[in-house]
Amino acid sequence: MVRVIMNIGIAMSGGVDSTACALMLKEKYQVKGFFMRLAQPDFDLQKIRVEKIADSLGIELHIIDLRPQFEQAVLNYFSGSYFNGLTPNPCVICNKEIKFGLFLDAILSSGMDKMATGHYARVQNEDGLYQLHTGIDPKKDQSYFLSRLNQHQLGSILFPLGGKDKESIYTFVEEKGFSHFRGQESQDVCFLEKNQIGSFLDTRKPEASSSGNIVSRCGNIMGRHTGLFHYTIGQRKGLGISHPEPLYVIGLDAKHNTVIVGNNDELFSKEIRVKDLHWLSGTTPELSTQYNVRIRYSHRGSTAALKLLANNSGSFIFSEPQRAITPGQFAVVYNNTELLGSGIIE
Repeated sequence: MVRVIMNIGIAMSGGVDSTACALMLKEKYQVKGFFMRLAQPDFDLQKIRVEKIADSLGIELHIIDLRPQFEQAVLNYFSGSYFNGLTPNPCVICNKEIKFGLFLDAILSSGMDKMATGHYARVQNEDGLYQLHTGIDPKKDQSYFLSRLNQHQLGSILFPLGGKDKESIYTFVEEKGFSHFRGQESQDVCFLEKNQIGSFLDTRKPEASSSGNIVSRCGNIMGRHTGLFHYTIGQRKGLGISHPEPLYVIGLDAKHNTVIVGNNDELFSKEIRVKDLHWLSGTTPELSTQYNVRIRYSHRGSTAALKLLANNSGSFIFSEPQRAITPGQFAVVYNNTELLGSGIIE
């Protein structure tokens, strides 16, 4: 019997995770490295780092330039969300449209059978249906950011690190001669220089920095803000308000350019509305079951029931009130370790 060896395209970033991914898979498959050019402010340095790693691994490296597409799909979404008083999650959108969208298509079109990345998540095939599960390291699980993927995407990718913990990855690459990675974690948002959201948005739309009123829920003027996108739901510090009780941002009104503040109790709610529901299986899950729903990446989740509404929208009714529910973020639905889908918080 002739053994057919799969061709795997490794999505490389120059970090420890993608390097470990390449080291693991090159022992079993024919592998090539692929690197995305997006809007990285330090692209030239990243390119040199990835080239050195690919050379050390002894694999080919191909650079895929997706700058115009990234601008359209991610940067416009990111800035537009903030300018409309929303808090976006660019990694979720990038994974859907760019990394596991156009980048994956380019890798498959080059002759690769599948793409592999260093994400801490797991894909399982149950009777022909692909399921996405959390990574076993709870501190590094990245399934939340993959909540908009579809069956084609899940069936075309490999996550070799999903069953590993971070420390074992460092140990593995160090045993292979790569000892320089500790303390070099990549930043969360690749296109921001030193995570300066305000500076980035100022360059996109300078007039959006115009000041406005900070008001109470009933409309009393409490102070002035320095541009709506500098504030987020739940924020307490930096408001510049003198008040007998602590005040928090409880709303952002882009139409009237106002920041709405209130007390801590006003940040809690048991029900949230979501739009653009997306299910990884392509079908709606059982409505009689309660699920674990995460309202942001750092949120560990809480039990909630799902109610479907018109126009592919719905609501989640939580067993316990949730704090600082933030429009624009993704509510992600889990059944134990399986990620079922997500909706955008309204």
